Amino acid sequence: MTKRVLLVDDHRLFQQSLRLLLEHQMGLSVAAEAQTGAQALAHVEREAFDFILMDIHLPDANGIDISRRILEIRRDARIIVLSTDSDPLRVDDALLAGIMGYVLKTNAAEELQRAITSVDAGTRYLSPEANAALLAGYRRLREAPVATPPLSPREREVVRLIAAGERTKEIAASLGIGVKSAETYRRRLMQKLGLYSVAEITRYAVREGLAPE
Repeated sequence: MTKRVLLVDDHRLFQQSLRLLLEHQMGLSVAAEAQTGAQALAHVEREAFDFILMDIHLPDANGIDISRRILEIRRDARIIVLSTDSDPLRVDDALLAGIMGYVLKTNAAEELQRAITSVDAGTRYLSPEANAALLAGYRRLREAPVATPPLSPREREVVRLIAAGERTKEIAASLGIGVKSAETYRRRLMQKLGLYSVAEITRYAVREGLAPE
């Protein structure tokens, strides 16, 4: 049976190009298209798709936030993000959200086949640029001096929760704040420390004695 795809992107020309690529070169079926996050959610509530290709920058929402909401509706949804950059914070956000693939739009024609094949087999796929950005972060942590900026009690708690494996929604519940506030705390903390992934934060927590027992 032909695999069904939900294509979410507000750029019509790019959407049309992807449809041609997916249907004529990869043998997939673009079963539905959406230009906004709201439209994507409406499609997911009505029917299931084998893959969801999600633009990060949508007119009404962030694609990663929409992906989180989709995964609340359908926990088995296989989402591949399409992005214009490999910002390590954004890549880490995507992985934390449960997204299975991260592909740069500039390389979509070359990478989508590999991404879809990997995700179909249950393996996450990161574009080489995104993977390199995360690895650079690991190197920064390994080579960084021991001295780090002082953290407030709330920031130390956020570090502990991240190291415990809690996602943004769980951190918000633990702190009694909104999801957006928790996301802001996490992002500002990572920027303050110069750490750009959960693995880096976890290693930092272990080093500073903040990791959960």
